Amino acid sequence: MNPSGVYRLVDAATPAVIVLSGPVTRDEVPGLCDDVRELLAVTGAGAVVCDVGGLGPGPPGLAAVDLLARLELAARRAGGRIRLRDPDPALRSLLRLVGLRLQVEGEIEEREPALGVEEEVEPGQPAV
Repeated sequence: MNPSGVYRLVDAATPAVIVLSGPVTRDEVPGLCDDVRELLAVTGAGAVVCDVGGLGPGPPGLAAVDLLARLELAARRAGGRIRLRDPDPALRSLLRLVGLRLQVEGEIEEREPALGVEEEVEPGQPAV
C-alpha cells in the first residue's frame, strides 16, 4: 500500500475501498495498480471502489484520467472492475469526453450498445 491509496476492507459482502487523496504522482500509479489487483485477489469481489472525492484541488486533468484508466486496466486484467465513489461532475464530464466509461457507485452499470449484426438469410427472406 502506498501513501495516496489508503484502503480499507470492511467485510466480504462490502467491496474494498481505495481512497485517492491529493494529487497522485506518476510514481504512485504502479503501486495503486498493485493495490487494486491485490484487493481483487484477496476479496474475490468483482470490483474495487475508488473514492475519488479528494483527488486534488482544482479541476481534474488528464493525470486523473490516466490514473483511472490504468486502475481500470489493472482491475480488468485481474478479472474485476473499479467503481468510482464521489466523482466531481467535472471529472465525470472529462471521462465521458475522452471515452472512458467507468461505473459510478450507486448508478446502474452502462452497457455498450449492441452492434447491428445481420444474420445471413436465404434469398427472398427479409433481413432480421
